[in-house]
Amino acid sequence: MKTLISMASAALAATVVSTSAWAHHGWSSYDANKAVKIEAPVAEVRWRNPHAEIDISYQGETWDVVLAPLGRLESRGLPEQALTKGKTVTVEGYPRQDGTREIRAERITVDGKTIELR
Repeated sequence: MKTLISMASAALAATVVSTSAWAHHGWSSYDANKAVKIEAPVAEVRWRNPHAEIDISYQGETWDVVLAPLGRLESRGLPEQALTKGKTVTVEGYPRQDGTREIRAERITVDGKTIELR
């Protein structure tokens, strides 16, 4: 009985982990045929895993911008302190297909320096 419970627990854990990993890497919800480039001020910064995110204010609306993992941002020259509220950035990437105001950023320009994110 203990073996059966252990096996069931392991199977459940594997399912949860694989489902989370699949959802996390599900970039298919973004429209790769509709690249956008937006210059706008940063409204909020969320420096956390699995990806940093910023909100930008563009044409009276707030857009969520999904950046790269923290280690990649830092290794490519974009430390947390470079992104501050009110700073104007240029974001290039792909919007969500469902119309949600969210962009998967491919690159970001901060203080004249362009960082490739993917």
